Amino acid sequence: MDLPCLQWQHHVSQKWTGLDPETKEHFTSLLDIDDVFKCALTLTTQDDLDFLQSISAGCSVQKDPEKSARCRERGNSSFKSRDYTAAALHYSQGICFAPQSSEQLSLCYANRSAALYRLQHQQECLDDIDRALMNGYPTHLLHKLEDRRTQCVNHLTVGQQGKEDHHNPASKNHKGSGVKASSVQPLAFGICAKASVGFSLEKGRHLVAAERLTTGEVILNDRPYSCVLIPGVDEVLEKGGELGTERGVFGTEHRRCHRCFTETLCAVPCEGCCYSQYCSTGCQQDAWEEYHRWECPLGADLRVMGVMSHLALRVTLKAGLKNIQMARQPIRDKYTKSKPGCPNRKSSEFDQCHNNEAHPSTSYYGDSYLSVFHLLHHLNRHSPGLRFLYAVTIATLYLKLSKAGPPPACWDLSRPSGANSQSPDDEGGVTGGSSELWRLGSTVLRHVLQLRCNAQAILTLQDTGAVNSPVQSSREIRIATAIFPTLSLLNHSCCPNTSLVFSTGTNVDLSSDFSESEAECRSTVCGVTVTIRAAKDISAGQEILHCYGPHSSRMVTEERQRLLQEQYYFLCQCKACTVNQEEAKQQCSSGLLCSNCQGFLKKSNEDTGTGFICSGGQSSCGRRVSSSEVSNRLQEIRVDLEKAVDLMERERPDEALRFLTRAQCQSPLILAETHPLQGELADATARAYATKGDWNNAASYLERSAVAIGSQFGEDSIELARQLFKLAQLHFNGGARGPALSVIPKVRRLLCLHCGPHCHELQELQAMEDCLRGRS
Repeated sequence: MDLPCLQWQHHVSQKWTGLDPETKEHFTSLLDIDDVFKCALTLTTQDDLDFLQSISAGCSVQKDPEKSARCRERGNSSFKSRDYTAAALHYSQGICFAPQSSEQLSLCYANRSAALYRLQHQQECLDDIDRALMNGYPTHLLHKLEDRRTQCVNHLTVGQQGKEDHHNPASKNHKGSGVKASSVQPLAFGICAKASVGFSLEKGRHLVAAERLTTGEVILNDRPYSCVLIPGVDEVLEKGGELGTERGVFGTEHRRCHRCFTETLCAVPCEGCCYSQYCSTGCQQDAWEEYHRWECPLGADLRVMGVMSHLALRVTLKAGLKNIQMARQPIRDKYTKSKPGCPNRKSSEFDQCHNNEAHPSTSYYGDSYLSVFHLLHHLNRHSPGLRFLYAVTIATLYLKLSKAGPPPACWDLSRPSGANSQSPDDEGGVTGGSSELWRLGSTVLRHVLQLRCNAQAILTLQDTGAVNSPVQSSREIRIATAIFPTLSLLNHSCCPNTSLVFSTGTNVDLSSDFSESEAECRSTVCGVTVTIRAAKDISAGQEILHCYGPHSSRMVTEERQRLLQEQYYFLCQCKACTVNQEEAKQQCSSGLLCSNCQGFLKKSNEDTGTGFICSGGQSSCGRRVSSSEVSNRLQEIRVDLEKAVDLMERERPDEALRFLTRAQCQSPLILAETHPLQGELADATARAYATKGDWNNAASYLERSAVAIGSQFGEDSIELARQLFKLAQLHFNGGARGPALSVIPKVRRLLCLHCGPHCHELQELQAMEDCLRGRS
C-alpha cells in the first residue's frame, strides 16, 4: 500500500473539495516545500487527528495477551499436524503479541523451542529455552525445558563444537532464520571502474560505459539509504481480522526481519509493539536506535498512511537535523523552483530523458544523504489534489509525532538553527512542537514527493510449491520499498541493457571490479543490497539503462507510455517504444489463433472492427472475432487453471489434472505455443505430474512452458533461467542423465548472467552435475 488507505484518501479529498477557491489557489501556487508544509499545517485540524485515530484503531499494534494465546493455540494445532514451520511462525506471532515478562510470553518461547528442535535448529532452540526461563516459565513445567536443553546440547556436542556457551542469547547476535545463508565476504559498493557518470543538458546525469562491458559483468552494487518492509496483505488470509490456520497464511511481515529482511522462523519482537520483529537482538537494537523508538508509538498510523509516508519519515529520522541543514545550505530547491511564465528547465530536461536524480556534485553511495536530498521532487508536476493529500498526510503525522514525546536525539539541538527554523505558529496558529520537529515534517514531505518517482521495489522469489515438493516452484513478489541513491542515476528503457538482483541478510555478491575510490566501503554487510549487471554487451560510450517497471516483454507500448507518463512525467521514447507501428501491432497480437484455420489473430485496424481478424498468412480465412468472444474463451481456460492450482496447493494432483486436461484441450484452439497463458498451463501441468512422481511427463510439459517463457521474456532472461532450472531438476529426479546434462550449461550461463556465480541455485546445479557424472 504505497498511498494512504482509501478511507484517509477519501477524507482528505473531501477536505480539499470543501476549501474555498482562494485557499485552493493559494495552496496550488506554492512552489517551495517549506511553504507547502506550513500551509498544510494551518489547514490540519483536530478533526483530522480524530479521524486518523478512528481508522488506525483497526490496525492496532498494542500488545494483547488474548491474541497471543490464540496464536499459540494455532501453533499447537500446526505442531500436532507436524507442520513445524507453520507452528514456529504462529508461536512467533504469539511472542510478538505477548506483553513483556508475562507467562504467556514464556509459554510461546517454550513452545517455539519445541518446533525449532523438530526443525533441527538446536542453537535457536536453546536461545528460546533461555528466553522462556527469563520470562517466568511455570515451575511445574521446567522439566520439559531441561530435557529439551539436554537433547540440544548433546546434539551440538556430537555434531559441532561441544558445550561452550550454548545458552546466553543476550551476549550473541543469533540470526535463527531457518535458511542457510551464504558465507559472509567483503562487498565492494559503488560504480565499477568500467562505468562512469555522464552529464548532458539532454540527459542530465546518467551512467555510461567508460569501457566495453560484457554480458554478466557487475556494473553497480548499491545499498538503500533506507527501506520499509511492505505488509503482505495479499499473502495473509484473514478471518475476522485474525490469521487463519491454513499453510501459507503468513505475510512478508511475519516471515522477515523488519530491518534487514532476512527470513526468520524465530523472530525477536519489539518490546513496545506487536508489529515489528527482527532476526536478532542486534537488528532489533539497531532499528530502535536509528528510527523505531519514534516510529513505535505511531505504528498503527504509519500502516494506515502507507509505505511512502513511512519510508519518507524513516529517511528523515536517519538523516537527522545536522545532515539536513548541510544538505539545504548549498542548494535550496535550486533545481525545482520555477518562475511564472518560465518553465523549470532542469526539471523538464530530466522529465524528457527519464532521469529523476538532480544535483551533479553529490556522491553516489547509499549512505550519502546528500544524494537523497537532491533527488527531484517534482512539486510542480504533482496534481494539486495529490500534492494536498501528501501535505495533509505528513502534517497530520507531524502533529502526532510532536505529541508522542521528546524529539529524536538527532533533532534535539541545544542551539537555535537560524531564521529558517521558526515554527509556523505565527502564520496559522497551529502549534506542534519545536522548530526542529517542524523542519523534520517539511523534510518528510520533500521525501514523499521524491519517492513517487524514485522509490524502488525490492523483489524476491517466494516458494509456491508444496511443503515437500521435489521441484522448486516460485514467483517473484515485492517485499519492500527502498530509496537507492546511486541506482537513481540510471535512466529508463522498456528494453534495458541491465539486469537487477536484490540480496537480503548477509547474502551478497562479490563478482565485480571496482576502483579503490569507488570501493572505499568494503566491509561485511548485513542488510539489503542491489546488484546491477550487464544483460547484454555494452559498448564504450553507450548509456547504461534500467527498467522502471513497464517492460516491453510484459506490456504493450501504449500502456507502458501511459503508466510512465502518469508516474514519472515523461513520454518514453526508448527503442521498444519507437519501433514502427506495424511491428508493434504484430507484437501486441501474437499468440492468439483463429479456431477455423489456426492462423494468427490480429487486432482489427478498422474503427468499427469487432476486435480481431484472422490474417496469419496465405492460409488465412479472414474471420473476424469479437473481443468479448476472445475474452470469454481465455477466461474459461483461466478458471480451470485457477481451480487446478488451488487443488495442487491442497495436495490433490489427480483432481487438478482433470481441470488441466480440459484446459489443455481448449487452449490449442485459441492459443499459440508462445502465448503466456499456454506457458502457465504447461507449467501447472508439469507441477501436477511432478507431485505424482511422473518425471517424464512433467519434463515434457515444462519444456513447452519454457518455449512460451523464452518467447515472452527472451532467450537470455532470468525468467527462462528459472524455468530451465526446474527442468534440470525434473530430468535429474527422473534419472534422465543426458537431457539433464544438456540443459545444465544453459541454466548455469543464465544464472551467472543475472545472479552472479555465488547464488545457491548454481551450487545445486553443480551438485546435480557431479552426481550425474559420478563425481564424489
